[in-house]
Amino acid sequence: MTNRVFEYPVNRRRFLRSLAPLGAAARWAAAGELVPGGAPRTAMGIGEFSFSRSPHRDSPSAFLEYSNSLGASGVQMGLESLTDDDLERLRRRAEELEMAVEVDLELPKPDDSGEFERAVARAKRAGAVCLRSACLGGRRYETFQSLEEWKRFVAESREKIRRALPILEKNKIPLGLENHKDWTADELAALMKEFGNHLLGVCLDTGNNLALLDDPMEVVEALAPFAVTTHFKDMAVEESSDGFLLSEVPLGEGILDLRAIVKTLRDARPKVRINLEMITRDPLNIPCLTDRYWATFPDRNGRYLARTLELVRGHKPRRPLPRVTGLDPRARAALEESNVKSCLQYAREKLGLV
Repeated sequence: MTNRVFEYPVNRRRFLRSLAPLGAAARWAAAGELVPGGAPRTAMGIGEFSFSRSPHRDSPSAFLEYSNSLGASGVQMGLESLTDDDLERLRRRAEELEMAVEVDLELPKPDDSGEFERAVARAKRAGAVCLRSACLGGRRYETFQSLEEWKRFVAESREKIRRALPILEKNKIPLGLENHKDWTADELAALMKEFGNHLLGVCLDTGNNLALLDDPMEVVEALAPFAVTTHFKDMAVEESSDGFLLSEVPLGEGILDLRAIVKTLRDARPKVRINLEMITRDPLNIPCLTDRYWATFPDRNGRYLARTLELVRGHKPRRPLPRVTGLDPRARAALEESNVKSCLQYAREKLGLV
């Protein structure tokens, strides 16, 4: 089947919408067609960070088409390269494909001169259903060397959020802050309660907080009520000399209880979108046995460390953790695509995300 635009008449579109309870894959099947490109539709979007070497990330439009061909129901991506006309075309194309668009952007900078507001307006023009951001681009235990540095970051993050809220309210669009190896689950939940704004929520990453010694299911239970969107992933672990190694792996190959995570998300936020973030890379070292690691965790204690190391030691990886160092760009791109396809298939067949 060739990849083409489907121009359905109005009555047919109404028919497809009437089949919504069956799920996206069943709707396409009932209509007598597969997702363009032949892949069955999955009720899971794809985050752009699932790919680092793919030529399909050259433009947002290319990424939308590529994700559609894989059977994804939406995308989460940045829009920096698009003109106003491009944004309109992207919105129309996403509507034709019945795919959701979520937009990555940065929170307002201290010297912001309308940049954040322009970015939000561009996202609205592209038909975005929500926004995703993070307070920290790096990792807490690598970025900050002292508790004082961490406290400054917390104060700066609160100010960025305060600047963002009026713009979210003006545009009536929600934003999810990711637990990006910065906030513990308790800290991020407390931040949500502090601001108490229905347009400010969480982009719930199901694996990141292992790096902060949080229990994976406790993270989901604490943050699911605030979830605006998600980074859905599975994780594998392996003990190291100064802590442990942490890797994203294809769904079903790691240690997370993915069915329980989906149920918890759906119970708390039935309409929250589930987006795959399958990052194919070398394992991350979590140096939780070093003094530097603990510099910004005044409220963590040995219980968190003992619990996490027990989890690591009790879940030795089935196979060596994935590594990409030494792969040429073509081989790495092929591995990334294989991993994403495997995840989408698992989501359809094992998690009921159809």
